[in-house]
Amino acid sequence: MAKSQNRNEPIFRVAIALPVYRLFDYLAPEHVELIKVKPGIRLEVPFGKAKKIAFLVECVQHSDIDIGKLKRVERILDEKPLLSAKDLTLLHWAGRYYHHPLGEVFSAAFPVALRQGKPSVIQAEKRYALTELGKATDSGQLKRSPKQKSVLEKFQAHQNSLSEAELSAWNENWRSSVKLLIDRQLLQLSVSESGTHTAEPVVRNDALHCNPQQQAAIDTVCEGLGQFGVFLLEGVTGSGKTEVYMQIIRTVLERGQQVLVLLPEITLTPQLEDRFRQRFTVSMAISHSKLTDRQRASAWLTMQRGECSILLGTRSALFTPLKNPGLIILDEEHDASFKQQEGFRFSARDVAVVRGKLLNIPVLLGSATPALESLHNVDNKRYRLLHLPERAGIATAPVLQLLDIRNKRMQEGLSEALVAQMRLTLAKNEQVLLFLNRRGFAPTLICHGCGWVARCRRCDANLVIHYDEGILRCHHCGQEQRLIRQCPACKTGELTPLGLGTERVEKVLAELFPDKSIVRLDRDSTQRKGSLENYLQQINRGEVDIILGTQMLAKGHHFPNVTLVAILDVDSGLFSIDFHAPEKLAQMIVQVSGRAGRAEKPGRVIMQTRQPEHPLLTTLIHQGYNSFARTALAERKEASLPPFSYQALLRVQAQDAEMPKLFLQAVVELAQEYSKGRTQILGPVAAPMARRAGLYRYQLLFQSGRRPELHALLDVLMPKIEKLKQAKKVRWSLDVDPVDLY
Repeated sequence: MAKSQNRNEPIFRVAIALPVYRLFDYLAPEHVELIKVKPGIRLEVPFGKAKKIAFLVECVQHSDIDIGKLKRVERILDEKPLLSAKDLTLLHWAGRYYHHPLGEVFSAAFPVALRQGKPSVIQAEKRYALTELGKATDSGQLKRSPKQKSVLEKFQAHQNSLSEAELSAWNENWRSSVKLLIDRQLLQLSVSESGTHTAEPVVRNDALHCNPQQQAAIDTVCEGLGQFGVFLLEGVTGSGKTEVYMQIIRTVLERGQQVLVLLPEITLTPQLEDRFRQRFTVSMAISHSKLTDRQRASAWLTMQRGECSILLGTRSALFTPLKNPGLIILDEEHDASFKQQEGFRFSARDVAVVRGKLLNIPVLLGSATPALESLHNVDNKRYRLLHLPERAGIATAPVLQLLDIRNKRMQEGLSEALVAQMRLTLAKNEQVLLFLNRRGFAPTLICHGCGWVARCRRCDANLVIHYDEGILRCHHCGQEQRLIRQCPACKTGELTPLGLGTERVEKVLAELFPDKSIVRLDRDSTQRKGSLENYLQQINRGEVDIILGTQMLAKGHHFPNVTLVAILDVDSGLFSIDFHAPEKLAQMIVQVSGRAGRAEKPGRVIMQTRQPEHPLLTTLIHQGYNSFARTALAERKEASLPPFSYQALLRVQAQDAEMPKLFLQAVVELAQEYSKGRTQILGPVAAPMARRAGLYRYQLLFQSGRRPELHALLDVLMPKIEKLKQAKKVRWSLDVDPVDLY
């Protein structure tokens, strides 16, 4: 109960991170100067029997709730908002566009520590640097202490100090080695680096010489600094997009402005960070999910205060406030990782464009395989295309070859012709990269006698064999069980692995090439912090002969001695119910192919297939990605599919098999009442995986040829869906502009 009944008492309307489409009213704290209170500040409020962190949206004089029933805000956590007015405008836009509760949208803009109400204080972090002795010491002298040798080499590869966060991101077991190197007087504690280095030039090393196409792209973007514009940098793999980024960034930094660089994968961050640190003297922040809450809060606050000039981050870093914004870059802009797939389902690429417009700064999107939506925006003059058709330096494009494996003898997914090519490559002391986007030993365990298959009890999916661990694991819900030896159905049949996984291919490679070093890179083999970086260092030092991996190898990595790339199972992506699948397959093929022949040695790409005449494959090989994209866009237009129409997917799941369908049928009745035939309502239908983690899943697709009509319907529907009686018995979510229909 409020202490005061003054009808003129100001009311704080706040957003709280809850999955509800409403704001909450509270009485202002007593004895507060309202003139100093601005939207966006964090508050602590009573909520039920607990306390929650809330975000002030507005101060109002009237509430629909009796003022006597309103509770009072307990604490104001910020003297002034941590987000600017333009940042708040972006969050309101995102909440409206994605039809998502505003409290969860606001919460997504803050790092976890600040969401929890912790003070907005940057905690000092220790930094370490080489001593003069450390700079002069040959790391080979530490060969008997491999961990210390590795740490010393890490420091010698950097010309500036390294923070605890940077060392932890590289290898979580760095502390004991650093202590021993300090004892040896090779390392020393360094003063904390903060603030933009305005007193010295922003560039440490000279830029590389650019070819005419690179220079034209640099000049075009630099001419557009200080105003909004979207540039699509379409460059073949190895064309030097990163060098273009860095030369543009130099100009932005010389203007005293900040740069936000977004990457699709955490795995790409360390190598790009190294290149940036070698080039620029300014302070740089890193933000991704593998860092601690303190580290991410520090990165957020240093950018917000203008104490850092460059932020390298993944999707969640998009909303980081910038005191002096100058440029936003999205590398690999086509990547599906830029779309949040849970909770607040935003597209980092699309929101970045809106943010650039609000801040009146350019947005640079880079990719060797641009999304069809981005190419469509180029056609409609919304984006400006910058093209890099040639590989940088003396590197040449790899030769692509389809290898027909129909009726051919195979050894665990490897054809005799491919093995022969691998032997030829390895004999020249060059490296081989094998790509198979399926981890584990095999995707199916089947009984040779009765046909029984090991299935997940909670999902409509097979259990995957992980032979080394002796388990069967579901890759959808994570359920595990011991690897069984006898068929539980017939008790007599022989259990046989069916299909290929990276673990299985690794075993046959060890048999075929016993004298060669093999590294497997997938989610299972790189779980330990720093393991991926260590593997990449081994590859680049030439200590690895054969690299076998999944999607994490497909983009961004530079392997100068890899001259043969093989895609072991290209057919698995050719047949899908999702219209996005051909685009994703084409992008994957081009990105993986781009790992071959990155230096002066020519590269070759072999794709094993049982569909050698498939038009997608033949178009890619003979005419390239751009030709495929034009054909795919024409097909989408003919079928009235995005980007020539607009979609929103309503997903629902429940433990009861019938409840999702009943809920969606009630939604359909509401939608038909308000759409008046202007928006297509497709479904409800069972999801492609109808049961996952014990929940039954259905979905409903809304599609319209006009975006405003789709959103007008959703504006009306969302508050009403929330109030349906069936809504309390299901979990549901809306995905605007879905990137897959699963």
